[in-house]
Amino acid sequence: MSGGVTLYGIKNCDTMKKAWTWLDDKGVAYQFHDYKKAGIDRDTLTGWVDKLGWEVLLNRAGTTFKKLPDAAKADIDRDRAIALMLEQPSMIKRPVLDRAGHLTVGFKPEIYGTLF
Repeated sequence: MSGGVTLYGIKNCDTMKKAWTWLDDKGVAYQFHDYKKAGIDRDTLTGWVDKLGWEVLLNRAGTTFKKLPDAAKADIDRDRAIALMLEQPSMIKRPVLDRAGHLTVGFKPEIYGTLF
């Protein structure tokens, strides 16, 4: 999405709701990409991992990850993390804000305040 702002995540997430509210209150135009409906393609996710590292993107604190069998959670590396996030996009930390190729993971008002 060159030049634009895209917010990636899932609808039923309190952190997403905070990000939407902040963006709406500031009049920031953005597109929403819903992982549950649209998924995430391998090229996009791999690009994020290359820029940020899989450790930043994989949400190990979330319910989806915690429900995995212990064997699936052991010995995670880059390729395994990408496979897990492609299989279950709700394992990607949210929101991911793509502002003309500049990526921000998570929502903190003070950080968004420096971006817009």
